[in-house]
Amino acid sequence: MLYWLEEHPVAFPAVEDALDEPNGLLAAGGALTPEWLLTAYMNGIFPWFNAEDPILWWTPDPRMVLYPNEFRCRRSLAKRIRNGGFTLTFDTAFKEVMQYCGSLRDDTWISPQMVRAYHDLHLLGYAHSLEVWHDGELVGGLYGLALGRIFYGESMFSRCPDASKVALAHLATLPSEYGFALIDCQVHSDHLASLGAREIARSEFNAALRQHASLERWHPPMQ
Repeated sequence: MLYWLEEHPVAFPAVEDALDEPNGLLAAGGALTPEWLLTAYMNGIFPWFNAEDPILWWTPDPRMVLYPNEFRCRRSLAKRIRNGGFTLTFDTAFKEVMQYCGSLRDDTWISPQMVRAYHDLHLLGYAHSLEVWHDGELVGGLYGLALGRIFYGESMFSRCPDASKVALAHLATLPSEYGFALIDCQVHSDHLASLGAREIARSEFNAALRQHASLERWHPPMQ
C-alpha cells in the first residue's frame, strides 16, 4: 500500500510499511518544506522523484552506507589528492554544486524545486556542500545533509577525472572533531562500492540514526 500524505500534519508511516517493489517506496505527497525534509531524514526517509511526478518518499532496504574508517583510498587516488592541485572548501558554492549535480543527466530529479528546498536547508545550517576547485574553477563536489554525526549524501559530480572521489575522500577523512559516524549513500552503486561503501539492513541503518542523528547543526572545519 502506498500512503498519500497531506501537507499537514507532518507525519510519515512506519518505514517498515515501505513497498518491496519498487524497493523502499513509502509514500507520496507532503511537501518539501524544512519541517518535512528534516522529519524525513531523521527517520531514514528521503525524497526522490521526477519533476512531473508528485513528491515520492523512499526508505530502501538494504541501505548503502559508507563508514568513514572503511573508505578505500587506492594508491592512484592518494597520488591524485597529493599532486592534483585541488583546493577544497565547504559551503562556498552550494547552489552551483546542486546545479552541476543536476546537469549530469537529462531526467534528473534535481529540479529547480529541489534546489530551492535544499537551499532553504542550507540557509538553516543543515545542508552542506563540499567543493573541489582547480585553478579557480569548480571541477567537482558533493552535497547533502548533516544531522548530528550522520551525513546524508545526496549527489556528487566531476568535471575532471577523480574530482568527486577527492571530495568524498575529504569528507570521509575529516579530523575526529568534525567527522561523521556514517555517510548515507542511499542505494547501491558500483562506483561507491569501489570506494568502500556497503549495504546494511534498514533496521541497522535506523538504529544508527537513533544513536547518532540529531538536529544539532554541524559546523565544517575552518577554511
